[in-house]
Amino acid sequence: MQSPDAPFSLKKIAVPAFGPSVLYGVSNGAILPVVALSARELDASVATSGLIVALIGIGSLVSNIPAALVTSRYGERHSMVGAAVLSVLALLLCIFASHAWMLAVGVFFIGMASSIFMLARQTYMIDAVPAYMRARALSTLAGTMRIGAFAGPFAGAALIHFIGLDGAYWVAIAAMIGAGLIAYHAPDMAPPERQRGSAAHAKPRLLDIAHSHSRVLLTLGLGILLVSAVRASRQVVIPLWADHLGMSASTTSLIYGLVAAIDMSVFYPAGTLMDRRGRLWVAVPSTLLMGLALIGTSFSTGAIGFIVVSMMLGLGNGISSGIVMTLGADAAPMKGRTEFLGIWRLVADMGSSLGPVVLSVMTGVASLALAVGTMGIFGLGAAAVFWRWLPRGNPSVKNG
Repeated sequence: MQSPDAPFSLKKIAVPAFGPSVLYGVSNGAILPVVALSARELDASVATSGLIVALIGIGSLVSNIPAALVTSRYGERHSMVGAAVLSVLALLLCIFASHAWMLAVGVFFIGMASSIFMLARQTYMIDAVPAYMRARALSTLAGTMRIGAFAGPFAGAALIHFIGLDGAYWVAIAAMIGAGLIAYHAPDMAPPERQRGSAAHAKPRLLDIAHSHSRVLLTLGLGILLVSAVRASRQVVIPLWADHLGMSASTTSLIYGLVAAIDMSVFYPAGTLMDRRGRLWVAVPSTLLMGLALIGTSFSTGAIGFIVVSMMLGLGNGISSGIVMTLGADAAPMKGRTEFLGIWRLVADMGSSLGPVVLSVMTGVASLALAVGTMGIFGLGAAAVFWRWLPRGNPSVKNG
């Protein structure tokens, strides 16, 4: 770790820090549009195909705690390399799957590898940058993944044109091999006593970490759960509400692309603001914007109004880029950091799983408008939590 007073530029570590994240995003973006289609080609029903797609998120959710243990034991770099290898093997299983259950196993393991990769990536970045640039670094980390995920479907589509659906998986394999190679050659940033899980310091138990940090997990953790639910639901809300308004598929795609462009353009300014003025200056406005945009969506009746609130939603999500990782890094203790971040990611993933479920249930028992409005209230709830429990200034470097 560098001294907080030492001159530092993110450009110096751009390739080892952000290269794997861009490539991971490309890999993820390439396969997400085609997993359900692959399942259908293997004679899976529509419902089963949807479940297989969901296994990526489920695999990540159930693997957060094991990912923390693996990363704590073997170190960030080796964990990222291992996750890349696991992901490549899982993608090969998807390519050569002859039954839907084989595809399902491959997709589940992709989710598991994702959990290990993301946790190790976050921990590596915390060590790689000084505390005064933490938010910028983690916002950029999240932003580069989004850029990769945006480019992934286009790369996948190019190869699909020549060799069919398997082309998307081969693009994903190439991207993950690249990510693993960069991680393998990247320098270790962790202190010597933490590299590869050194036995010099006994590792704290997960239950002890959860108990000693229960207050922050029950307060800020609630905000993280709510904002993760809102983020996950927004990806469903835009196409569903566009369909509700009778818009064509091409118009919906254009709106979605516009929202994505706004989303990807503001992550670095938001990170800079968090570093200079404090996390509150981004956490509250971003969640308010998303909450109000979703509530506005539930009342929109025409194309212009819907486009405006969709752009608000993209702006709110864009400036919140990296907020989950940044708040987790701020709250994590030096001893037991990886274990704490595993729990933190578990809370966030629970929110991501909860959002679409709440949206679906509320739509089924009431209406789409009420469901979308409810998700907007979740956003306002997250803003209230952050207003109440986030520090007013910059966080201390701390944490013992």
